[in-house]
Amino acid sequence: MKTSIQIGKVMGIPIKIHISFLLVLVLFPIVFSNDAEFGFADVASASLRYALALTLTILIFTCVLLHELGHSWVAMKYGIGIRSITLIILGGIAAMEEVPRDPRAEMRISIAGPLVSLTIGVLCYLAYLGLGIYDIVQISTISYISRFLWLIAYINIILFVFNLIPAFPMDGGRVLRAWYAGRMPYLRATKKAVNIGKMFAIAMAIFGLFAFEIVNIWLILIAFFIYIGASEEEKYAEVSVTLEGIGVRDLMTREIAYVQDNRTISELLRLMFEKKHLGYPVVDQFTGKIVGIVTFTDIRSVPMSEHGNVLVRDVMKNVSFIPEDADAMDALKIMSTENVGQLLVQEMGSITGIVSRTDLTRSIEVLGYRER
Repeated sequence: MKTSIQIGKVMGIPIKIHISFLLVLVLFPIVFSNDAEFGFADVASASLRYALALTLTILIFTCVLLHELGHSWVAMKYGIGIRSITLIILGGIAAMEEVPRDPRAEMRISIAGPLVSLTIGVLCYLAYLGLGIYDIVQISTISYISRFLWLIAYINIILFVFNLIPAFPMDGGRVLRAWYAGRMPYLRATKKAVNIGKMFAIAMAIFGLFAFEIVNIWLILIAFFIYIGASEEEKYAEVSVTLEGIGVRDLMTREIAYVQDNRTISELLRLMFEKKHLGYPVVDQFTGKIVGIVTFTDIRSVPMSEHGNVLVRDVMKNVSFIPEDADAMDALKIMSTENVGQLLVQEMGSITGIVSRTDLTRSIEVLGYRER
Protein backbone atom coordinates (compact mmCIF):
# COMPACT_ATOMS: atom_id res chain seq x y z
CA MET A 1 0.00 0.00 0.00
CA LYS A 2 1.37 3.37 -0.94
CA THR A 3 1.53 5.83 1.95
CA SER A 4 2.15 8.91 -0.23
CA ILE A 5 0.46 10.31 -3.32
CA GLN A 6 2.23 12.52 -5.84
CA ILE A 7 0.29 15.70 -6.60
CA GLY A 8 2.71 17.42 -8.95
CA LYS A 9 6.27 18.57 -9.58
CA VAL A 10 8.15 21.78 -8.81
CA MET A 11 11.69 22.39 -10.13
CA GLY A 12 11.56 18.77 -11.31
CA ILE A 13 11.00 17.57 -7.73
CA PRO A 14 8.00 15.25 -7.13
CA ILE A 15 5.65 16.78 -4.54
CA LYS A 16 3.79 14.20 -2.45
CA ILE A 17 1.26 14.21 0.36
CA HIS A 18 1.48 11.52 3.02
CA ILE A 19 -1.68 9.75 4.12
CA SER A 20 -1.32 11.48 7.51
CA PHE A 21 -1.81 14.80 5.71
CA LEU A 22 -5.48 13.90 5.26
CA LEU A 23 -5.87 14.39 9.02
CA VAL A 24 -4.52 17.91 8.57
CA LEU A 25 -7.26 18.74 6.07
CA VAL A 26 -9.85 17.66 8.65
CA LEU A 27 -8.39 18.67 12.02
CA PHE A 28 -6.78 22.01 11.22
CA PRO A 29 -9.91 23.58 9.68
CA ILE A 30 -11.91 22.46 12.72
CA VAL A 31 -9.37 24.06 15.06
CA PHE A 32 -9.16 27.31 13.08
CA SER A 33 -12.93 27.57 12.66
CA ASN A 34 -13.43 27.36 16.44
CA ASP A 35 -10.60 29.62 17.58
CA ALA A 36 -11.40 33.32 17.92
CA GLU A 37 -7.80 34.54 18.33
CA PHE A 38 -6.06 32.37 15.72
CA GLY A 39 -8.99 31.53 13.51
CA PHE A 40 -12.47 32.49 12.40
CA ALA A 41 -14.76 31.62 15.30
CA ASP A 42 -16.34 35.09 15.11
CA VAL A 43 -17.61 34.53 11.53
CA ALA A 44 -21.37 34.02 11.68
CA SER A 45 -21.80 31.69 8.70
CA ALA A 46 -20.66 28.14 9.53
CA SER A 47 -19.88 27.30 5.89
CA LEU A 48 -17.86 30.50 5.39
CA ARG A 49 -16.09 29.95 8.70
CA TYR A 50 -14.99 26.45 7.66
CA ALA A 51 -14.06 27.60 4.13
CA LEU A 52 -11.82 30.33 5.56
CA ALA A 53 -10.24 27.84 7.98
CA LEU A 54 -9.59 25.34 5.17
CA THR A 55 -8.06 28.09 3.04
CA LEU A 56 -5.78 29.07 5.92
CA THR A 57 -4.73 25.42 6.32
CA ILE A 58 -3.83 25.16 2.63
CA LEU A 59 -1.92 28.45 2.77
CA ILE A 60 0.06 27.28 5.81
CA PHE A 61 1.15 24.07 4.11
CA THR A 62 1.94 25.99 0.94
CA CYS A 63 4.38 27.94 3.11
CA VAL A 64 5.75 24.65 4.45
CA LEU A 65 6.25 23.50 0.85
CA LEU A 66 8.09 26.74 0.04
CA HIS A 67 10.25 26.17 3.14
CA GLU A 68 11.25 22.72 1.85
CA LEU A 69 11.80 24.08 -1.66
CA GLY A 70 14.23 26.57 -0.11
CA HIS A 71 16.29 23.67 1.24
CA SER A 72 16.01 21.83 -2.06
CA TRP A 73 17.03 24.76 -4.25
CA VAL A 74 20.26 25.34 -2.32
CA ALA A 75 20.96 21.58 -2.16
CA MET A 76 20.60 21.32 -5.94
CA LYS A 77 23.08 24.19 -6.30
CA TYR A 78 25.57 21.93 -4.50
CA GLY A 79 24.79 19.05 -6.88
CA ILE A 80 22.63 17.12 -4.39
CA GLY A 81 19.58 15.49 -5.94
CA ILE A 82 16.15 15.70 -4.30
CA ARG A 83 14.09 12.53 -4.64
CA SER A 84 10.85 14.13 -3.43
CA ILE A 85 9.20 16.54 -1.02
CA THR A 86 6.49 14.99 1.14
CA LEU A 87 3.96 16.92 3.21
CA ILE A 88 3.09 15.14 6.47
CA ILE A 89 0.98 15.97 9.50
CA LEU A 90 3.91 17.64 11.30
CA GLY A 91 5.26 19.60 8.31
CA GLY A 92 7.35 18.58 5.31
CA ILE A 93 10.32 16.41 4.39
CA ALA A 94 12.74 17.01 1.53
CA ALA A 95 14.30 13.64 0.69
CA MET A 96 17.87 14.40 -0.34
CA GLU A 97 19.93 11.75 -2.07
CA GLU A 98 22.77 12.39 0.36
CA VAL A 99 23.58 14.36 3.48
CA PRO A 100 26.34 16.89 2.68
CA ARG A 101 29.56 16.29 4.58
CA ASP A 102 30.91 19.74 3.76
CA PRO A 103 30.03 21.90 6.81
CA ARG A 104 29.58 25.04 4.69
CA ALA A 105 27.17 23.26 2.33
CA GLU A 106 25.15 21.76 5.17
CA MET A 107 25.00 25.12 6.94
CA ARG A 108 23.66 26.91 3.86
CA ILE A 109 21.19 24.16 2.94
CA SER A 110 19.88 23.96 6.50
CA ILE A 111 19.43 27.70 6.96
CA ALA A 112 17.71 28.20 3.59
CA GLY A 113 14.35 26.80 4.73
CA PRO A 114 14.01 28.95 7.86
CA LEU A 115 15.05 32.03 5.86
CA VAL A 116 12.18 31.33 3.43
CA SER A 117 9.77 31.14 6.39
CA LEU A 118 11.18 34.37 7.84
CA THR A 119 10.87 36.14 4.48
CA ILE A 120 7.23 35.05 4.07
CA GLY A 121 6.48 36.12 7.64
CA VAL A 122 8.04 39.57 7.26
CA LEU A 123 6.41 40.25 3.88
CA CYS A 124 2.97 39.18 5.11
CA TYR A 125 3.32 41.30 8.23
CA LEU A 126 4.32 44.36 6.19
CA ALA A 127 1.30 43.79 3.93
CA TYR A 128 -0.89 43.46 7.02
CA LEU A 129 0.44 46.77 8.33
CA GLY A 130 -0.11 48.34 4.92
CA LEU A 131 -3.80 47.43 4.94
CA GLY A 132 -4.10 48.89 8.43
CA ILE A 133 -2.53 52.18 7.37
CA TYR A 134 -5.08 52.68 4.61
CA ASP A 135 -7.92 51.92 7.05
CA ILE A 136 -9.85 49.69 4.65
CA VAL A 137 -10.11 46.60 6.86
CA GLN A 138 -13.75 47.46 7.66
CA ILE A 139 -14.69 45.92 4.28
CA SER A 140 -15.46 42.25 5.03
CA THR A 141 -13.37 40.78 2.19
CA ILE A 142 -10.40 43.01 3.07
CA SER A 143 -10.78 42.14 6.74
CA TYR A 144 -10.46 38.43 5.92
CA ILE A 145 -7.39 39.12 3.77
CA SER A 146 -5.92 41.16 6.61
CA ARG A 147 -6.51 38.33 9.05
CA PHE A 148 -4.95 35.81 6.64
CA LEU A 149 -1.87 38.02 6.34
CA TRP A 150 -1.51 38.36 10.10
CA LEU A 151 -1.96 34.64 10.75
CA ILE A 152 0.43 33.61 7.95
CA ALA A 153 2.99 36.12 9.23
CA TYR A 154 2.65 34.89 12.82
CA ILE A 155 2.82 31.19 11.93
CA ASN A 156 5.84 31.61 9.64
CA ILE A 157 7.75 33.53 12.29
CA ILE A 158 6.96 30.69 14.73
CA LEU A 159 8.15 28.17 12.13
CA PHE A 160 11.36 30.16 11.69
CA VAL A 161 12.07 30.16 15.42
CA PHE A 162 10.96 26.55 15.99
CA ASN A 163 13.05 25.17 13.12
CA LEU A 164 16.17 26.84 14.47
CA ILE A 165 15.96 24.99 17.79
CA PRO A 166 19.37 23.25 17.89
CA ALA A 167 17.94 19.74 17.83
CA PHE A 168 17.69 17.07 15.14
CA PRO A 169 15.74 16.55 12.96
CA MET A 170 15.03 20.29 12.84
CA ASP A 171 17.14 22.62 10.74
CA GLY A 172 18.76 24.07 13.85
CA GLY A 173 20.24 20.66 14.68
CA ARG A 174 21.88 20.50 11.27
CA VAL A 175 23.14 24.06 11.58
CA LEU A 176 24.68 23.14 14.95
CA ARG A 177 26.25 19.98 13.51
CA ALA A 178 27.69 22.01 10.60
CA TRP A 179 29.20 24.48 13.07
CA TYR A 180 30.79 21.66 15.10
CA ALA A 181 31.92 19.81 11.93
CA GLY A 182 34.05 22.79 10.96
CA ARG A 183 35.98 22.29 14.20
CA MET A 184 36.10 18.51 14.77
CA PRO A 185 35.54 15.16 12.98
CA TYR A 186 32.08 14.69 11.45
CA LEU A 187 30.89 11.84 13.69
CA ARG A 188 31.94 13.59 16.89
CA ALA A 189 30.20 16.74 15.67
CA THR A 190 27.03 14.73 15.05
CA LYS A 191 27.15 13.16 18.52
CA LYS A 192 27.56 16.55 20.19
CA ALA A 193 24.64 18.02 18.22
CA VAL A 194 22.52 14.93 18.94
CA ASN A 195 23.18 15.10 22.69
CA ILE A 196 22.16 18.77 22.78
CA GLY A 197 19.03 17.93 20.80
CA LYS A 198 18.09 15.14 23.21
CA MET A 199 18.49 17.50 26.16
CA PHE A 200 16.11 19.94 24.44
CA ALA A 201 13.63 17.12 23.85
CA ILE A 202 13.72 16.00 27.49
CA ALA A 203 13.32 19.59 28.71
CA MET A 204 10.41 20.11 26.30
CA ALA A 205 8.67 16.94 27.52
CA ILE A 206 9.07 17.96 31.17
CA PHE A 207 7.75 21.42 30.33
CA GLY A 208 4.76 19.86 28.57
CA LEU A 209 4.02 17.68 31.59
CA PHE A 210 4.30 20.18 34.42
CA ALA A 211 4.28 23.77 33.10
CA PHE A 212 0.56 23.84 32.30
CA GLU A 213 -2.61 23.19 34.26
CA ILE A 214 -3.27 20.26 31.94
CA VAL A 215 -0.74 18.06 30.16
CA ASN A 216 0.28 19.60 26.81
CA ILE A 217 0.12 16.50 24.62
CA TRP A 218 1.36 18.33 21.51
CA LEU A 219 4.53 19.49 23.24
CA ILE A 220 5.18 15.95 24.47
CA LEU A 221 4.64 14.51 20.98
CA ILE A 222 7.04 17.05 19.48
CA ALA A 223 9.61 16.20 22.18
CA PHE A 224 9.24 12.51 21.33
CA PHE A 225 9.62 13.31 17.62
CA ILE A 226 12.80 15.30 18.30
CA TYR A 227 14.33 12.60 20.53
CA ILE A 228 13.68 9.80 18.02
CA GLY A 229 14.86 11.98 15.12
CA ALA A 230 18.10 12.78 16.94
CA SER A 231 18.75 9.09 17.63
CA GLU A 232 18.14 8.16 13.99
CA GLU A 233 20.48 10.91 12.79
CA GLU A 234 23.22 9.58 15.05
CA LYS A 235 22.77 6.04 13.72
CA TYR A 236 22.84 7.27 10.12
CA ALA A 237 26.05 9.23 10.74
CA GLU A 238 27.70 6.22 12.38
CA VAL A 239 26.79 3.98 9.46
CA SER A 240 27.87 6.48 6.77
CA VAL A 241 31.22 7.08 8.45
CA THR A 242 31.82 3.35 8.98
CA LEU A 243 31.05 2.46 5.36
CA GLU A 244 33.07 5.36 3.98
CA GLY A 245 35.67 4.15 1.48
CA ILE A 246 34.15 0.65 1.24
CA GLY A 247 32.94 -0.45 -2.18
CA VAL A 248 30.19 -2.84 -3.21
CA ARG A 249 32.83 -5.11 -4.77
CA ASP A 250 34.41 -5.49 -1.30
CA LEU A 251 31.21 -6.92 0.18
CA MET A 252 29.37 -8.71 -2.62
CA THR A 253 29.09 -12.46 -3.11
CA ARG A 254 30.47 -13.44 -6.51
CA GLU A 255 29.07 -16.98 -6.63
CA ILE A 256 25.40 -16.59 -7.49
CA ALA A 257 22.83 -19.36 -7.46
CA TYR A 258 19.88 -18.73 -9.78
CA VAL A 259 16.40 -20.21 -9.59
CA GLN A 260 14.01 -20.69 -12.49
CA ASP A 261 10.65 -18.95 -12.31
CA ASN A 262 8.72 -22.23 -12.73
CA ARG A 263 10.19 -23.85 -9.62
CA THR A 264 7.89 -24.51 -6.67
CA ILE A 265 8.35 -23.06 -3.20
CA SER A 266 9.31 -26.52 -1.96
CA GLU A 267 12.15 -26.69 -4.50
CA LEU A 268 13.24 -23.18 -3.57
CA LEU A 269 13.40 -24.07 0.13
CA ARG A 270 15.60 -27.08 -0.66
CA LEU A 271 17.91 -24.78 -2.62
CA MET A 272 18.05 -22.35 0.31
CA PHE A 273 18.91 -25.19 2.68
CA GLU A 274 21.65 -26.41 0.33
CA LYS A 275 23.22 -23.05 -0.58
CA LYS A 276 22.65 -21.30 2.76
CA HIS A 277 21.51 -18.07 1.07
CA LEU A 278 18.17 -16.34 1.64
CA GLY A 279 17.87 -14.44 -1.65
CA TYR A 280 18.12 -15.66 -5.27
CA PRO A 281 17.82 -14.02 -8.70
CA VAL A 282 14.97 -15.52 -10.72
CA VAL A 283 15.47 -16.39 -14.39
CA ASP A 284 12.92 -17.14 -17.08
CA GLN A 285 12.73 -20.90 -17.68
CA PHE A 286 12.93 -20.43 -21.47
CA THR A 287 15.15 -17.39 -22.10
CA GLY A 288 17.38 -17.52 -19.04
CA LYS A 289 16.96 -13.76 -18.56
CA ILE A 290 16.67 -12.34 -15.06
CA VAL A 291 13.02 -11.51 -14.34
CA GLY A 292 13.03 -10.89 -10.60
CA ILE A 293 14.41 -11.84 -7.21
CA VAL A 294 12.96 -14.03 -4.47
CA THR A 295 13.86 -14.09 -0.79
CA PHE A 296 12.87 -16.10 2.26
CA THR A 297 10.70 -13.17 3.35
CA ASP A 298 8.69 -13.44 0.11
CA ILE A 299 7.70 -17.06 0.77
CA ARG A 300 6.95 -16.85 4.49
CA SER A 301 3.35 -15.87 3.82
CA VAL A 302 2.74 -18.96 1.67
CA PRO A 303 0.98 -21.73 3.68
CA MET A 304 3.02 -24.94 3.95
CA SER A 305 0.18 -26.86 2.34
CA GLU A 306 0.68 -24.75 -0.81
CA HIS A 307 4.47 -25.06 -1.08
CA GLY A 308 4.15 -27.72 -3.77
CA ASN A 309 1.72 -25.68 -5.87
CA VAL A 310 2.88 -22.05 -5.65
CA LEU A 311 5.62 -21.13 -8.11
CA VAL A 312 8.55 -18.80 -7.64
CA ARG A 313 7.13 -16.41 -10.26
CA ASP A 314 4.04 -15.98 -8.06
CA VAL A 315 5.98 -14.52 -5.12
CA MET A 316 9.10 -12.97 -6.68
CA LYS A 317 9.73 -9.21 -6.57
CA ASN A 318 11.28 -6.79 -9.03
CA VAL A 319 15.07 -6.85 -8.99
CA SER A 320 17.26 -3.80 -8.39
CA PHE A 321 20.79 -3.35 -9.72
CA ILE A 322 23.88 -1.48 -8.61
CA PRO A 323 27.23 -0.94 -10.41
CA GLU A 324 30.19 -2.89 -9.06
CA ASP A 325 32.20 0.31 -8.57
CA ALA A 326 29.49 1.92 -6.39
CA ASP A 327 30.05 2.68 -2.71
CA ALA A 328 28.58 0.50 0.01
CA MET A 329 26.63 3.51 1.28
CA ASP A 330 25.01 3.84 -2.15
CA ALA A 331 23.83 0.24 -1.84
CA LEU A 332 22.32 0.94 1.57
CA LYS A 333 20.50 4.01 0.22
CA ILE A 334 18.99 2.03 -2.67
CA MET A 335 17.89 -0.74 -0.32
CA SER A 336 16.24 1.76 1.99
CA THR A 337 14.60 3.74 -0.81
CA GLU A 338 13.28 0.72 -2.73
CA ASN A 339 12.66 -1.40 0.39
CA VAL A 340 14.66 -4.38 -0.86
CA GLY A 341 17.11 -6.67 0.89
CA GLN A 342 19.34 -7.66 -2.04
CA LEU A 343 20.85 -5.94 -5.05
CA LEU A 344 22.34 -7.57 -8.12
CA VAL A 345 25.78 -6.19 -8.93
CA GLN A 346 26.62 -5.55 -12.56
CA GLU A 347 29.58 -4.36 -14.59
CA MET A 348 29.54 -3.64 -18.32
CA GLY A 349 26.03 -5.10 -18.53
CA SER A 350 27.02 -8.43 -16.95
CA ILE A 351 25.97 -9.69 -13.51
CA THR A 352 29.08 -10.09 -11.35
CA GLY A 353 27.61 -10.70 -7.90
CA ILE A 354 24.93 -10.01 -5.33
CA VAL A 355 25.04 -7.83 -2.21
CA SER A 356 22.55 -8.03 0.65
CA ARG A 357 21.53 -5.91 3.59
CA THR A 358 23.07 -8.61 5.79
CA ASP A 359 26.43 -8.07 4.06
CA LEU A 360 26.26 -4.38 4.94
CA THR A 361 25.16 -4.82 8.56
CA ARG A 362 27.80 -7.50 9.14
CA SER A 363 30.54 -5.20 7.81
CA ILE A 364 29.30 -2.43 10.12
CA GLU A 365 29.45 -4.80 13.10
CA VAL A 366 32.95 -6.02 12.20
CA LEU A 367 34.43 -2.59 11.42
CA GLY A 368 32.71 -0.76 14.28
CA TYR A 369 32.38 3.01 14.31
CA ARG A 370 35.87 4.05 13.35
CA GLU A 371 35.77 7.81 13.77
CA ARG A 372 35.91 9.07 17.34
